[in-house]
Amino acid sequence: MSFFAVLIALLIEQLKPLPRDNWVHHRLVVWVGWVGRNFDAGKPRHVWVVWCVSVLTPTLLVALAYLGISRYSLVLALLFDVAVLYVTLGFRQFSHYFTDLREALDNGDDNEVRRLLAEWLHLDAGELPHTEVLRHVVEHALLAAHRHVFGVFFWFIVCSALGLGPAGAVLFRMAEFVSRYWAYRLRALDAPDNDRLLEVSRRLFGLIDLVPARLTAFGFAVVGNFEEAVNGWRRDARLWQQPNEGIILAAAAGAVGVQLGGDAAPGVTPDRSKPFSGGTAGAGAAEGSTAGVPLQSAHLQSVVGLVWRSVVLWMLLLALLTLANILG
Repeated sequence: MSFFAVLIALLIEQLKPLPRDNWVHHRLVVWVGWVGRNFDAGKPRHVWVVWCVSVLTPTLLVALAYLGISRYSLVLALLFDVAVLYVTLGFRQFSHYFTDLREALDNGDDNEVRRLLAEWLHLDAGELPHTEVLRHVVEHALLAAHRHVFGVFFWFIVCSALGLGPAGAVLFRMAEFVSRYWAYRLRALDAPDNDRLLEVSRRLFGLIDLVPARLTAFGFAVVGNFEEAVNGWRRDARLWQQPNEGIILAAAAGAVGVQLGGDAAPGVTPDRSKPFSGGTAGAGAAEGSTAGVPLQSAHLQSVVGLVWRSVVLWMLLLALLTLANILG
């Protein structure tokens, strides 16, 4: 049933995607903000309370709802899976930015590209040169694909196998959203009452994302240039501060054969990029970047193809598992 739930949710999301400013996002912002205001009194232990209430409460509610529904009807349980996946999994939750960015790049409108990138990432991209803009578009698109599709996919399958339905999808997306929410509050609003909220939320999301990130990188290697992807994974993952992100980006760069990483404009990626002094790039690559050819606008299509081939790979594997379960 997991295969059909994912397939139906992806099809519906392609036909009727959630709008850019949707009610789900607004409710999440209200929920996480309310929890932070009411459960954080500035003590170290309150950080864990805030995270558990923010992330685990919705996860447990979804798990309990699924258990109750599945006792009475498998069809209703499938519909519940699809409904939850529709708001947690899918390309169209971020692809509108990527599509607009591709069109602006094709039209040579660098000002529009910088505006869209700043709107997407809530960062000042006004001083970025064209090559850095392109790199940020590719890197953040790859990470968004992982966080909106592959990571959700993994945890949904795990919790479905345990009989908890779509609780895993909620767990992954809530953990990711909470870490992003407190990062935005600290960067843009300088507002968190407890400065450990960001540290703990990132650490816990890193643990939750530990296996999915490596499976995403492995999928990129299988459907791309396997040898170069594995070499990039081993050699270049440490170019990024966050280990899980580094693994995904290094493997994707090797799979497509392009340079990622490199010198970032100060303040643009303070949470991801190191200063990149003395990186481990291969011959001919820019200092601190992965090996490969310099990024061009034409590589965006290669990146899109890599992501879609990876989706097909994991869907085929899930279909085979489902078929084996039915026949067994």
